[in-house]
Amino acid sequence: MLSSLSRTLHRCASRSGIRCLATTGFPPPRLFNYETVTSNLTVADAISSVEEAFAALAKGKVDVPMPMHIGINESSVAGPGDCHIKGGYVDGTPTFTVKLACVSFYKNAERGLPPGSGIFIVVNAVTGAPLGVFQENRFMTDLRTGAAGAVAMKYCTSPSQDTVGFIGTGAIARNMARAAAAVRPFKGVAYALDSVMAEKFAKDMEQELRMSFEVAKSPEALCKVSDIIFTQTPGSSTVLEKEWLKESGVTIIASGSDQPTKQEIPNDVLVASKYISDLTKQTSKVGELRGALQAGVMTVDDVYAELGEIVNGDKPGREGDEIIVVDLTGTGAQDAAIGQVAWDKLSQL
Repeated sequence: MLSSLSRTLHRCASRSGIRCLATTGFPPPRLFNYETVTSNLTVADAISSVEEAFAALAKGKVDVPMPMHIGINESSVAGPGDCHIKGGYVDGTPTFTVKLACVSFYKNAERGLPPGSGIFIVVNAVTGAPLGVFQENRFMTDLRTGAAGAVAMKYCTSPSQDTVGFIGTGAIARNMARAAAAVRPFKGVAYALDSVMAEKFAKDMEQELRMSFEVAKSPEALCKVSDIIFTQTPGSSTVLEKEWLKESGVTIIASGSDQPTKQEIPNDVLVASKYISDLTKQTSKVGELRGALQAGVMTVDDVYAELGEIVNGDKPGREGDEIIVVDLTGTGAQDAAIGQVAWDKLSQL
């Protein structure tokens, strides 16, 4: 009678050789639940790795495919909602990452559930075997977005710019504020359509960061006093106007647009700005740049730089009193970076 191993070898030989045996040899990936992820990772963990990922991206040392988007139309059995799939590999790192993020499932409120969820899959870059599945429900996505905001602030603002506005005060805004605080102290100003939410954001961030925060009565009032403006809204309509901006120069760090239907920054602001993308091939399809391209008021040649070029010193960031717009759509390079950080830290638990 054949042993179990002999039977396995016999089946493999009759099908596809040792490939079958190799497939059975991988251990299952570790599962890290939401509580484990959120209690062990912070935006500070992500900043340096995301900065390095942007530098590598600009040097062509990151494989980042275009994001996949799956639209879930509303029906009697589904939706409405959207699913985004991103991923990337940074050359020379031991893992790569694939991320699945589900957003805009707004009817989940009726079920007592949040509108978004998601997982990161971190894969061994030597064997191709999944190492870990992180049930992060957009927490890690928000961390790496906040980290990108810190990189943009570090390289595209000057130390004298110390009043920072936040238009939109949800989870991403909180990580942007934490990330900005890692760059330098500032005075915070907040605005949101939901004034109660804005008040809570300002109170919570003031207590956590030990920096002063106030709530603006309008986005115009916020813009008139802010040197740096973080925008992180659903992107269904533009959130500021050119004439509201300080003449002494302002840096706008926009992270609300990640689909072809979204735009936070008006085209005339984009045209007047030193426009910096996280990844031009992506912002031209789903970012702020897309709207200006479609309107025929900008071309890809009008892109001043990608953020990684600024990080690498190939081009300067702020040079005077110009308007700077940094368009953060979220890249697979950032996902690969936070995936590596998460695996390095949580796999030791």
